[in-house]
Amino acid sequence: MDALDLKILGCLKENARANATEIGSRINLSTSAVIERIRKMETSGLIRQYTVLLDPRMDNALTAFIYVRLDHPKYYEGFVDAVNAHSFIAECYYIAGDFDFILRVVTVRGVTLERVLNDIKSIPGVSLTRTNVVLSTNKREVCTLPPEE
Repeated sequence: MDALDLKILGCLKENARANATEIGSRINLSTSAVIERIRKMETSGLIRQYTVLLDPRMDNALTAFIYVRLDHPKYYEGFVDAVNAHSFIAECYYIAGDFDFILRVVTVRGVTLERVLNDIKSIPGVSLTRTNVVLSTNKREVCTLPPEE
């Protein structure tokens, strides 16, 4: 990945629906070169998908971050498998510190969040959870790019 790929990714980050001609004119590259570079990034797995980012005020979402501590590392794989199978868990990060994981959970109602929390607590090896409910979102980006040099 070079500086031109980063510029292409920056354009796609702003507007994933931008076509190769628009991107090319912004970064001074031919349309065919932009198409080729995007295809390479898709083929390599660098670009995994294109998606829609909803405004949190419009979708009535209730978002919570749940910190999870496991009893022992032997529970790692089972925990990750259970999390991956759960539809309300949007993200899962293995972290350093007092907890082992942080989960981003998105529901519509508090009763659903309660059910998800109980589901998480019932996963073998979970010894402690801590939940923070999001009151408002001030910044949310789908991806970040390395700084330009």
